[in-house]
Amino acid sequence: MNAIRKIGILGLGAMGAPMARHLVAKGYNVAGHDPVDAARRAAVGISIFDSPREVANASDLVIVVVGFDHEVEAALFGAGGVMEAARPGLVIAIGSTIAPRHAKRLAERAAERGVVVLDAPLARGEQAAIAGKLLVFHLGGPGAGQVAKMVNNLVLWACTSANDEGLRLAEALGVDAEKLRAALHHSSAQNWSMDLRAERSGMPWAEKDMNIALHEADLARLSLPLCGTVKETIKALKIRLGYGLPHGAE
Repeated sequence: MNAIRKIGILGLGAMGAPMARHLVAKGYNVAGHDPVDAARRAAVGISIFDSPREVANASDLVIVVVGFDHEVEAALFGAGGVMEAARPGLVIAIGSTIAPRHAKRLAERAAERGVVVLDAPLARGEQAAIAGKLLVFHLGGPGAGQVAKMVNNLVLWACTSANDEGLRLAEALGVDAEKLRAALHHSSAQNWSMDLRAERSGMPWAEKDMNIALHEADLARLSLPLCGTVKETIKALKIRLGYGLPHGAE
């Protein structure tokens, strides 16, 4: 395989835009597409195209960074999608968080056209993308990455929910929450969500993440009662903080 120098980004939002900037800074030729005018205007140093198909035509590797399963499906197999430009050796990396079974099906369908799909969901959030500190681990074939991301998000939102309940309890009992947060950073209760204040992110994908986990558990005939509780507690936290689902949710 020839060295990859031309990279496409589908989705130029909170994650895709900083990824594109880092790639440009490293000397890659970067093409991009986003249906949102503001995202296209904000993209600096990359070639903007009108469709995923055109991005794929100009790329050796296409990274998909959209929000939902149906958006990934449309970007790859919809009208004007990547697969209309399918050619042997084209590589697609799915950075979106989708159901593991969906990731497997996409890889199988693409393989019929000689296209390689990498299951590469993104972790650590927007700040890590901006800082160029996203993680890469190889855990197996298509679907394994989505399983890892699903478990990561289950634990993340469980910690976020527990942090909120614990600190609210402390305040109700007369202990300053911020002072306690600083102390917990050095205790056995320390966790990434508390340290990075995950609740301030808006948590746009929390319900979707938990729905994926619960659906996969149903298909595996596995009972995850904590997962169900976290789905409702994280939803309640978002409602209390005035957060909503992102545009495009189904």
